[in-house]
Amino acid sequence: MSRRAVITGIGVQAPGGPGRDAFWERVRDGRTATRRIRQFDATGHRCQVAAECDFDPVAAGLDPQEARRSDRVSQLAKVAAAEAVVDSGLEIDGELAERTGVSMGSAVGGTTTMEQEYVVLSNAGRDWVVDPSFAGRHLYDYFLPSSIGAEVALTTGALGPVGVVSTGCTSGIDSVGHAADLIRDGEADVMVTGGSDAPISPITVTCFDIIKATSVRNDDPATACRPFDVSRTGLILGEGSAVLVLEEYEHARARGAHVYAEVGGHGSRCNAFHMTGLKADGREMSEAIDVALGEARIAPDSVDYVNAHGSGTKQNDKHETAAVKRSLGAHATTTPMSGIKAVVGHSLGAIGSIEIAACALAMEHGVVPPTANLHDPDPDCDLDYVPLVPRERRLDAVLTVGSGFGGFQSAMVLTNPER
Repeated sequence: MSRRAVITGIGVQAPGGPGRDAFWERVRDGRTATRRIRQFDATGHRCQVAAECDFDPVAAGLDPQEARRSDRVSQLAKVAAAEAVVDSGLEIDGELAERTGVSMGSAVGGTTTMEQEYVVLSNAGRDWVVDPSFAGRHLYDYFLPSSIGAEVALTTGALGPVGVVSTGCTSGIDSVGHAADLIRDGEADVMVTGGSDAPISPITVTCFDIIKATSVRNDDPATACRPFDVSRTGLILGEGSAVLVLEEYEHARARGAHVYAEVGGHGSRCNAFHMTGLKADGREMSEAIDVALGEARIAPDSVDYVNAHGSGTKQNDKHETAAVKRSLGAHATTTPMSGIKAVVGHSLGAIGSIEIAACALAMEHGVVPPTANLHDPDPDCDLDYVPLVPRERRLDAVLTVGSGFGGFQSAMVLTNPER
């Protein structure tokens, strides 16, 4: 009998409020959490706006030693993972611990603390040769993204396969896809999986300034990100983490677990074209969608909702619009499609998992979340992007897509396991 992977727990740390419920309410209502950057003085930067988490690791449940040794990216992941495990109702110990693994995604890892350490060691960049005696004792963990997976395993008690996927902005989708594969292949019965990133630091903001990918609407942070709108000027960086508990379906059913959705299929492609550029025809994303639909055994006209990448850049909005049309055909014009990045920002390697969490909760509540700040649709983007107001709808099959620098294109299909 084939093994299946279902979501039985969800934990979220996102801008606008801690926890899964606060996240869902904000996304459902389309209330943006973007604001002027507070984590550092962004004066002089091209973009001075971001979606930040109001996050205190100790107040969130970590002890001071955990907070001291780990970068913000690991802190967010650990708190989200703890919420997800509690939500699942699992006790991860004994034999189950041996059958439980971790698969996390991150694009930039411990960038925040790495930058802070460099500033100290180099006297704010003045010294080329640095004195290592001034380095923090946990610098090695900040350097290695694998520390995120290790910290989540430590938090949850998982003793099975542990890894970190880093495929840029599709990391949060690909990590969950990898976790589902491990369950289907019999390597694990439970996977704690998701993504985490904390990129709101001077170096990351500067990098996005240089390529002019971020919005310049510093005077109006709440509406700075405008996916599919003709007036859009770029994306807004965010931070956060979403962690899911994936469980083998029969294992979950045997214990009477609540199931949010099944991970039906996952597809990934690379366009081998340009580090940041996208082809207008959307072919590579379309191929990823086709693979995900095929793996889920879902016909294109069975998709009830598309969660868009919706970054708020012109080339991405047009690219994924073309991809969805290419894969869904005529059904694309009648399928609601929306993006949540105008609400919680673009948290790079975390956003794919945050969007998967939003999709699972949308299925749970029968609500399509709206695209915030969409007042005047771009004529070149002519699908049903659910502007401003949520829409009630039964959702049995949901498609979520992601696009990342380096040419990465990923898609995932969530389904109702009882469909």
